[in-house]
Amino acid sequence: MIEITEASIRDLMDLRRLEQACFDLDAWPLLDLAGVLSLPGIIRLRALVNGTWAGFIAAEVDAKKIGWITTLGVFPAYRRQGVARALLHACEAALLVSDIRLTLRAGNTGAIQLYNHGGYTVIDRWFRYYKDDEDGLVMRRLMAK
Repeated sequence: MIEITEASIRDLMDLRRLEQACFDLDAWPLLDLAGVLSLPGIIRLRALVNGTWAGFIAAEVDAKKIGWITTLGVFPAYRRQGVARALLHACEAALLVSDIRLTLRAGNTGAIQLYNHGGYTVIDRWFRYYKDDEDGLVMRRLMAK
């Protein structure tokens, strides 16, 4: 059973382990993780599977009223079980905007497939965006009003 709940600063060490497991070179530093769990205006949701930390998503709305998903990660043991999809849907509902965007590695085919199935399309490519010079794809979903 997947349970989506709001994350808090108490989740800092779980989030740190998740970042390291999912993003390796691109993992956020501890200070950024503390910020995403405590700063105002950020949607931060965690997924629990049978009470165990399985994933996390964060997003915020910019000055142009565009929702930006800033991170979405699921521990490898919980992938392909609907955790990412459940986090994505809960985050989209919480954003309350019609334009939602995110950036991901151009080579992350699993995530691209997840977002394509969720109604996202590629709208831009940011060349050499990641630390290892891999391109980032900007994807967008227009939500029904």
